[in-house]
Amino acid sequence: MPEYGLMLVGLTGGAAVAMSVICLPFVTPALRRVCLPYVPATPLQLSNVKDALQQPWPKMLKKPRQLVDLGSGDGRVVELGCLMGVKSIGVELNPWLVTYSRVRALKMKVPRPKYLRTDLFKYSLAPFTDVVIFGVEQMMEELEAKMQAELDCGARVVACRFPLPNWKPVAAFGSGVDTVWLYEAQKKS
Repeated sequence: MPEYGLMLVGLTGGAAVAMSVICLPFVTPALRRVCLPYVPATPLQLSNVKDALQQPWPKMLKKPRQLVDLGSGDGRVVELGCLMGVKSIGVELNPWLVTYSRVRALKMKVPRPKYLRTDLFKYSLAPFTDVVIFGVEQMMEELEAKMQAELDCGARVVACRFPLPNWKPVAAFGSGVDTVWLYEAQKKS
């Protein structure tokens, strides 16, 4: 009889460890200085992002379009960029979401997007002409300073759910939680 008890304890402990390992990437963002949880974009938000990205292109930018989605989650914004013919990269810290996005990308019939597992604050934005961010209010000021320092004049930023605190949007699409704001980077300070 004691063997069954030990086996039950072992199975329960093993299941608890397995669940902890699976859940860890989803819980650890809450332990950071700025919590950036995964919240899937609504179909209306994606439509508004597409509308923002289709706006006339600034004449001052001479390099080919390249999009980065900061905190790319399930990869749908990155896929949208690829479907629009723009070289697109997703930056995501959660390894499960990066893997999920890469698997989804295998099904694409257009040039495949690229997904990187890295911290968005440590990743250089300099090569990009388009930046999309579904951020949280607490991170937008720090992200705005990073974009100001790294983006070329005229690069476009699409902020979803929360606007940038100091930049003036050139357009807004949607309303309420589905609102996205379109910005153009100004001269580096």
